[in-house]
Amino acid sequence: MTATRAAGVPVVEDGALVSTNPATGEEVGRFPVSDADDVARAVERAREAAAWWVGLGHAGRRARLLRWRALLAQRVEEVAGLVSREGGKPVAEAIVETAAAIDHIDWAARNAKRVLGPRRVRGRLTLAEFSAHLEYLPMGVVGVIGPWNYPVVTPLGTAAYALAAGNTVVFKPSEYTPAVGQWLVDTFAEVVPEQPVLQIVHGPGEVGAALCHSGVDKVAFTGSTATGKKVMAACAETLTPVLIEAGGKDALIVDDDADVAAAAEACVWGALTNAGQTCLAIERVYAVAPVYDTFVAEVVRRASALKVGYGDGFDIGPITMPKQIDIIRRHIDDALARGGRAVLGGREAVEPPFVKPTILVDVPEDSAAIREETFGPTLTISKVADVDEAVRLANASSYGLGGAVFGKRRAVATARRLRTGMASVNSVITFIGMSSLPFGGVGNSGFGRTHGDDGLREFSRSKAITTRRGPSALKAMTFERTPAHVARIVKAVKLMYGRSGR
Repeated sequence: MTATRAAGVPVVEDGALVSTNPATGEEVGRFPVSDADDVARAVERAREAAAWWVGLGHAGRRARLLRWRALLAQRVEEVAGLVSREGGKPVAEAIVETAAAIDHIDWAARNAKRVLGPRRVRGRLTLAEFSAHLEYLPMGVVGVIGPWNYPVVTPLGTAAYALAAGNTVVFKPSEYTPAVGQWLVDTFAEVVPEQPVLQIVHGPGEVGAALCHSGVDKVAFTGSTATGKKVMAACAETLTPVLIEAGGKDALIVDDDADVAAAAEACVWGALTNAGQTCLAIERVYAVAPVYDTFVAEVVRRASALKVGYGDGFDIGPITMPKQIDIIRRHIDDALARGGRAVLGGREAVEPPFVKPTILVDVPEDSAAIREETFGPTLTISKVADVDEAVRLANASSYGLGGAVFGKRRAVATARRLRTGMASVNSVITFIGMSSLPFGGVGNSGFGRTHGDDGLREFSRSKAITTRRGPSALKAMTFERTPAHVARIVKAVKLMYGRSGR
C-alpha cells in the first residue's frame, strides 16, 4: 500500500521505510522496517560477535577503527552529500559535522587502552597485606538510538566510544535519516567484514522501544526530553542502564568587556547553523547594558546577510521535521503577542519548509521562546544590568546542556557558574569537537557522558580486584579474631584517623 507523502516525512510502503528530501520531496532511499523479532535477532548476533571483538584486544580494535576513520575521511564528500539530501542541511555544514565524527573515532581508538587498561591502585594501611587493581571491561551489547539533526557525529560520538571499549553495537537511526545510518554501518562492514560488530535496525519509534526491551546491556539515546523519559521508563523494566542526551536551551552571556564583533559572529553561527536544529544551539542571549545595542545591531547585520534555501550557495536549509514549524511559529507569535519585538524576521519569516532568521528582543522571561526549546533559526536577546543577572537568568531553565560566555577579565569564572554540562569561553559549541572532553548535560538535558575518558568509561564496567600478598596485621575479616585483635584494631583506627585535619 502506498502512503500519502509529504516532503521529508518518512512513510512505510510495503514494509519499507521511505526517506525523502525535506526541501524537494525527492526519494533518497528505502530500507526494510525491523520488527521486535528482527531486533532480538540483531542483538543475539551482536552478542555472539562480542566475544570475537573483545578477543581482538585494544590493539586489534584500534587498527580496525582507524581503518574506518581513514575510509570516512577519504569519502567525506560522499557522506556529506547524503546528509544534505536526506536532512536538508548545507553540504558545508555536513562536512564540518563529519570531520568532527572522524576525529572522535580517532581519539577513541587511540586512547581506549590508556583509559580502560588494567592498572594498579594505591591501597590502604588497614589492608596493607593486599594489592589493589582496577580494570574496565566491556558491557557487552550497546543499543544506540540516534537523532536526525546530526546523523553522523552524534551516533558516531557514541558508537565509536562503545566500540573502542570492546562492545558491539546495534544502531537504530532516526526514521528521518535512515540512509545516512545505513551508509555508516555499511562502511564499517567494509573494514570489519568478519563479524556483525555494528548492525542497524530501521523503523519508527516502535523499533527503538523494541531495542530498549531486547536485552542489550546499555542504551544510549539522543533526542527530545519527552522521548528520553519514555526510553528511561522502558529500560527501567529490566534495569538496563541508559545514557540520555536530550534537549537544550543554551544561553550566551556577553559581558561589558567582550569583543562584540566576535561575539556576534559566533552567536549568529551558534544560533542559526543547521537552521537552529541543534540541541546545543544558542537560543538565548543575555548582553549587559553597555554593549547591548551594539551587539543587537551586529547580530542583525550578520544574520540578515544569510541566504535561506536548499542547494549550493545557501547558508540555512529547510526545517527537517515539518511539525517543528508549528512550534517555531508558536514561539514567535507568543513572544510578539507578549510585547516582544522582531528586529529581524518575525511571523513572515515562516515559509515552510523554510524559516528565515528571526531575532527577538524585549521578550518576557516566562514566554515560550525563552522557556521551551525552539529548535529553529530564532534567537532572543535580552538586556541585563550585569553578569550576575545574566547568570541568574541563564540558569533559570530546566535544561542544562551547554552555554557560552564572551568577555575578558571574568569570562572563565562566569562560565563556571553556568548550570550546564559544558561551556565555551569566547566561542560557541566548541566542546562538541574537543574529543578529549566529556559531552553531556544536567537537568532536562539528560545525564551520562560521551566523548573523552568519561565517554569510554560510560560503556565499560569497572572491575575491582584485590590480591593477598601476606598475612594480615589486623585480623579484622575473620571469625578467628580475639579480643586482643579487636583492641589492636581500635588502637590503629584512633592512631590513623583520630586527629582532625590530618
